[in-house]
Amino acid sequence: MLITSQLYGQQIKPSNSGYVPVGNTKVYYEVYGEGRPIVLLHGAFMTIDMNWGQLIPELSKTRKVIAIELQGHGHTPFSERKLSHVTLAKDVEKVMDYLKVESADVAGYSFGGTVAYQFAIQSPKRLKNLVIISSTYKSSGWLPQVNGAFKNMKPDLFDKSPMHAAYDAVAPDKTKWTPFLEQMMASAAEPVDLGDSNISKITAPVLIIAGDNDGLDKIELMKTYKLLGGGVSADLGPMPKSQLAIVPGQGHVSLIMQTATILSYLNNFLK
Repeated sequence: MLITSQLYGQQIKPSNSGYVPVGNTKVYYEVYGEGRPIVLLHGAFMTIDMNWGQLIPELSKTRKVIAIELQGHGHTPFSERKLSHVTLAKDVEKVMDYLKVESADVAGYSFGGTVAYQFAIQSPKRLKNLVIISSTYKSSGWLPQVNGAFKNMKPDLFDKSPMHAAYDAVAPDKTKWTPFLEQMMASAAEPVDLGDSNISKITAPVLIIAGDNDGLDKIELMKTYKLLGGGVSADLGPMPKSQLAIVPGQGHVSLIMQTATILSYLNNFLK
């Protein structure tokens, strides 16, 4: 796959790509660059290129970037295996095992952010820093109209969409598009709550990036930040190791396209 950065227009190819066996299925990954590893987890219905194509050329200048396509997404084949955050987070760990990466920074967008939270909960020793972009670990973290949209989604919503085109470009079996959508939508309609107590036990520094109008309930987001040690007066005590960035004038989709902004937050947090 060729990935092009909108910042500088350069095209790069992965230095390594392939599949890792996970149970009776397999997961696709791509590796770019060298240095301290960062694992990227994409949003629902997306591919590596669609979600991270603009960021990877910049991140890979100084980092080893490991991008994964989760169950049924992109190059990773559709599987009848039950879709669960626990299983997907285990898949991430198996890719790290395969690539002999003991620990890494992990960044997840939207659906991938929830998987990243689950990874932080179940594999804390494998995590250095956590970056959550426009995501939450529980259904109540979304505004009611977003949860309503999750429950009412139908496969034909994505007919001839950019996500459908991206899937067709790389999927090993294009006929699995509708079963894949149905599996994802059934999962999205089920309430999720990874647990406030589990989030409060995350010891790795966490950077949360959200758009001001991205569908997340900002009151709930502030509660999340407080669970992670934030929301204090740093003039009266130490600065928390976790950070919260609210990007103005951004929705859920537009936020991930703000390459320069996200890159700036990432680099300042991870250095």
